[in-house]
Amino acid sequence: MPQREVQKPSRAEVEAAVRTIIRWTGEDPERDGLIETPARVARSLEEFFSGYDQDPAEILEKTFEEIDGYDEMIVLRDVRFESHCEHHMAPIIGRAWVACIPDGRVVGISKLARVVDVYAKRLQIQEKMTAQIANTINDVLKPQGVGVIIKATHHCMTTRGVHKPGTDLVTSRMLGCFRDNALTRQEFLGIAT
Repeated sequence: MPQREVQKPSRAEVEAAVRTIIRWTGEDPERDGLIETPARVARSLEEFFSGYDQDPAEILEKTFEEIDGYDEMIVLRDVRFESHCEHHMAPIIGRAWVACIPDGRVVGISKLARVVDVYAKRLQIQEKMTAQIANTINDVLKPQGVGVIIKATHHCMTTRGVHKPGTDLVTSRMLGCFRDNALTRQEFLGIAT
């Protein structure tokens, strides 16, 4: 489903909204310790959600074809990310494992980590983020297969709501030979766990 075009509010509107939230908590937004908070929050939100201003497909455009026929699994392990839950805007802190089996070309490994970050820097649910990362790598690089595993702690359930600290969620997306070949999938799962 295509995303609707959204009219972004101005920084002044965001800061005014933060002042309203501060008042809603029972605090005085004009208090010395809070006077600069609306501007700080606006800058933080720009960083937290910078993924909306980036195209993950563009990140993967530069590839290398001089790989001497390399066609084995490539796994980038333990890619740390910070995201925010789209339901509560609470932090999601996790790690991603990204694997692919190339088909004649590879991409710089930092590009795989950047794709994780682009999708993490958006309001997310983990299942969608996992699929977005795998689908983008698959669509752009057209490898023999792609595997993505994400393990994350969701503060929407560890610091609020059901208050279950120490829990995490694990999601995976397997495409191509990772989906079709049980041995390939098992090899990746063995490397990632």
